Amino acid sequence: MNAFEFAMKMELDGKKYYQEHEAKTADPGLKKIFAELAGDEQKHYELFQAMAAGKNPDYEAVLKTSILKTTRNIFEKLSASKKELGKFPADLRAAWAKALDVEAQSEKFYREQAEKNASPDQKKIWARIADEEHKHWVTIDSVIGFLDRPKQWLEDAEWSNLEPY
Repeated sequence: MNAFEFAMKMELDGKKYYQEHEAKTADPGLKKIFAELAGDEQKHYELFQAMAAGKNPDYEAVLKTSILKTTRNIFEKLSASKKELGKFPADLRAAWAKALDVEAQSEKFYREQAEKNASPDQKKIWARIADEEHKHWVTIDSVIGFLDRPKQWLEDAEWSNLEPY
């Protein structure tokens, strides 16, 4: 399996994982975050598919995730609503924790591929996708902080950790 095939498999696995957890999650805001993460993974898959076919895709047009903005907006709405937040199921936190680990591994793999690649165009694409995975990691880390302490997190949050990377 070459690097493109491995990356495509990782992206499809990630998409499937996010879609499965989107379907299981009751909270509309968290559902939206899962859905957007799944959409980003599909975009990454398509980019790797084009690269594997020998094309130099326009990654700037493809990789414009709004996940950080979406997450910030969801948390700000929750904060403004002042609705009573209950306990989240332990399996929901576990799902996000696994996603955090997978995103960190993906980012590391893509940065390694950027270092190994001789083609300047492909080097940029690998690095850009690694940056996207880092944004996913930041998002998921914020979600975990929220799940662990929803009331305190919303009261104390300055949203600075969700600024564009």
